[in-house]
This record gives sequence, structure tokens and C-alpha cells, in this order.
Amino acid sequence: MNEMVASVTDLRHGDAKHADPGRRTLRAAMFGFFVDMYDVYLPVVALAPAAGYFAPAGASTVEMATLTAAIFAVSLIGRPIGAIVFGVLGDRVGRRKTTVLVAAGFTICTGLIALLPGYSTIGLLAPVSLVALRLLDGIFLGGEYTAANPLAMEYAPREKRGVYGSLLNVGYPAALGSITVLTIVLLQILPSDGADSAYAVWGWRIPFVIGFVLSGAIFLYYLRSVPESEIWTKAEKPKKPLRILFAGRNLRRLGFAFLVGSGAWLTLDATVGIFASHFKSLGANPSVVNTAILISALVGIGMFPWIGAAGQRYGRRQVFLVLGAVNLVVAPTLLGLAVSGAKSTTMVLLCGCIVLLSTLAVWSVISAYLMELFPTEVRSSGYGIAYSLPSVIPALYPYYMIWLSGIMPYGYTPVVLLSAGGLFLMVGSWLSSDLRHIDLENA
Repeated sequence: MNEMVASVTDLRHGDAKHADPGRRTLRAAMFGFFVDMYDVYLPVVALAPAAGYFAPAGASTVEMATLTAAIFAVSLIGRPIGAIVFGVLGDRVGRRKTTVLVAAGFTICTGLIALLPGYSTIGLLAPVSLVALRLLDGIFLGGEYTAANPLAMEYAPREKRGVYGSLLNVGYPAALGSITVLTIVLLQILPSDGADSAYAVWGWRIPFVIGFVLSGAIFLYYLRSVPESEIWTKAEKPKKPLRILFAGRNLRRLGFAFLVGSGAWLTLDATVGIFASHFKSLGANPSVVNTAILISALVGIGMFPWIGAAGQRYGRRQVFLVLGAVNLVVAPTLLGLAVSGAKSTTMVLLCGCIVLLSTLAVWSVISAYLMELFPTEVRSSGYGIAYSLPSVIPALYPYYMIWLSGIMPYGYTPVVLLSAGGLFLMVGSWLSSDLRHIDLENA
């Protein structure tokens, strides 16, 4: 508790060793990751009620759910590409310059999406353009945290790295809560029935315009106020970061990170990724579904620093083992109960919130865990690839669900994916080492 309070105080006021540069980089990374996650949730929360705007008339429920999931998935697939391209750039030319470049990129993409016409206007080009822009957006967003998060964490005191890492990732639940509130308000004000409704035609654009403004603010802040990493400045600059990363101990650690990351992404996709569209297709009340997401997001904001502090005290590996076990057994059981009682407010709220929190909790530990795996010369590319590459296989979850529906009811297919994610978390963390006591400069 004292460690967590001290860390948050340092973030607000700074200490003698980590004064203004450290505070600016941490605040910028926190805001940047919030914008990143806000952008991730745009299609699954804000755009989901308006998905019919980009689909042909008469599309089935499964087709609509698959379209929504595909829009979400392509941005995740773009992230490893961005991590590779901009991770190398971050190690060679600097974390700050790379962040400025990618912030400009995802600002433009988000703005263009807000201007897209629908299927009735340009036909198949509407969903194709949306998917293409989401893919490009994902590439730039993959570069954002690849450069910005190492920049911030390289200023973090060693003994508080767990809490600082969790503060960076508070953007997950904070963005989820913000966009859920915004969507709830818009749906209360604007009609949302049918592809010609006010929300479907233009209401969904409001969250995207807000995302455009926030992204532009990130670009300007890094351009004007954020310094380069002192650790990177003093380190040797590799000519071929990927060759160093994919060799020896770095390659082994990348393998452990891939297992943990696959578990993290699979559990997230099987819950947060499908929650809104899946439960609405099962007949759940949309307001109840949105309320469950909002409650879990708000609780998650307060929960993240506590779990980050626990990771610093007991070890990131140990926390992942516990969360893996929860997502292997407990959360899938509750998710199954929520699916079976999808029309029950109590079941969706109670079971849904616990399930969502179980998967969100994983992300409070992952940044610090990944930062400690790689030396400074390849930390940007190592962190970015280890964070993003594992998202590719889980991102195809809509198609796994369709395949599983051939041997079980479609509604219960996310339960299987969630259990698989918990297993990956446990195996990856079991193979990992406890590195919380190392100095990043000497990693």
C-alpha cells in the first residue's frame, strides 16, 4: 500500500532523481495508452450498434457479429507489423521521434474513419475501406506503445516499476469505461434501430472525432514537451536490432513472452472483445451489457495499481500464475453461467463483471514483465513484438468461434477460448524468471 501511494505521489510531484523528464514521459505514455485503448474499443463498443451501416441489408446476426469482430481483429493484426517496423526505428533513431511519427499516423487514420460513407452509398467499398483503415490504424498504434512505453519505463525507479507499469496500463479500463459511457449517452439521445437511424448514420462518428482530437493532442505533446530516454541516449545503437533480438537468450525470452502474451490476448478477445456484440445477439438487454462493461472498467481503474504493487512485491511471474488459474477455471465457469442466463440482468451483471475483471487484471502486470526481459539496445523492438505478435493468432477468434460452433452451441464458444488463454498464461509464466529486481539500464 505504501509503495503504491509513494509511486503515485512521485508521478504527481516527481522526486529528486526522476524530476520533470520522468514525469512528462510517464504522463505522456499514460495518456497515449489511454488514447490507444480508446481507439481499440471504438469498433466493439461505439461502432457495434451501427455495424449495419457498413453491411448489406438482410445480413444475419452471425454475419453482423462476425463483421464487428473482424473490424476489431484487423487492428490487432496490424499491431505486430507496427511493432516490428517502429520497434526497430525506436531502437535505432530514438523512442521519442518514433512516437511523434506514429501519433501523426493514427491521428490521420482515426479522422478518415469518422468521414466514411456507408454501404448504401458506396456498397462493398464501405466495409473494405473501414477494415483497411483499421488495419493501417493498428500498424501505427502498434508503434505507439512500442516506443512510448519503453521511453516512460526507462525513467521509472526500479523498486516502483511494477506500479508505474500498471499506471501506464490503466488506459485499458479507463478507455473502456470512457467510451462505454459516451456510447450509452449517445444511444439514449439518438435512435439506433436500423442502418438508417441517426446513430447508425452519424452518431457513431462522434466518438471517432473525439478520438481524432485526443490523438492530435498526443502528437503535439510528444512533439513539444517529451524528452528522449536518457538510458537509450547512453546505450549503444544497434544496426540490426532484429538480429540481436532473435538470437540466444533474447529469443528464449521472446518465446516465454509469446506464451504469456497469447494468453493475455486470448482471454481479452474471448471476453472484452466479444462481450457487447455477443451478449446482445443472445438477447441480453443492451443497457445491462453496457453497465457490466462500465462497472468492470471503473473497478479495474482502481484495481490496476494494487495488482502492479503485488507484482513488484511477490513477482510478476507469481501474479500471472494466479491470474492464469483464475482464467482457466473460475472465469470460464462464470462466463458459461452468464451465457446461459443472458436475459437475466443479475447473471450478466454479476458473472459478466467478474469475468471482465479477471481478464483486464492481466494487463496491469504485462508492461513491467516485458520491459525486464530485454536489454536497452533492443527493448523497444523486443517489447513491441512481445506485446503485439501474440495478438495475431487470438485475433482470429471469430473464426475459431464459428469452427467450434460445429461441435457445440455458438453461444458457449468463448468459454473454450477463455480457458485456452488461461492455460497459455500459466505455462508461459511458469517458464519465466523473476526479474523484478534488475536495473533496466543493466538488463
